[in-house]
Amino acid sequence: MSSDGFTTCLWFDGQAEEAAAHYVSVFKNSRLGDTLRSPEGGPGPVGSVITVEFVANGQKFVALNGGPEFKFNEAISFQILCADQEEVDHYWTKLTEDGGEAGPCGWLKDKFGVSWQVVPKRFLEMFADADSEKAGRAMKAMMEMGKLDIATLEKAYAGE
Repeated sequence: MSSDGFTTCLWFDGQAEEAAAHYVSVFKNSRLGDTLRSPEGGPGPVGSVITVEFVANGQKFVALNGGPEFKFNEAISFQILCADQEEVDHYWTKLTEDGGEAGPCGWLKDKFGVSWQVVPKRFLEMFADADSEKAGRAMKAMMEMGKLDIATLEKAYAGE
């Protein structure tokens, strides 16, 4: 049995084309793919966008204009592991602009309502430390943040 892996389908209410273009502009290793438009007798006006395939950060997605029936919520989120503060700042800025919402503990919602976790890899290393006091200090500091700040996390981890 052969498989091409998974493709994540994101349900939008008329914003599929805009969302796909936005995500491709935010992430490296990204590109737009095929756009499926409604034919005569299709689910929408002839020529309207039904789906847009895209790759964001190497992951396959399809944006679907499914209508107003369903909305995104925090039960599903995408975790972005960042190498450094520059990456954290980039993703945080790009995903909260134009109506996105900053949340606690590195979480945010973009302008389409999709939830993201912008997490420095270094924080995961701190949190996994066998020294539970150091890990606990880093976790406590993280719980008080919106966008995660690696320097502040490092200080808490070190007990400063």
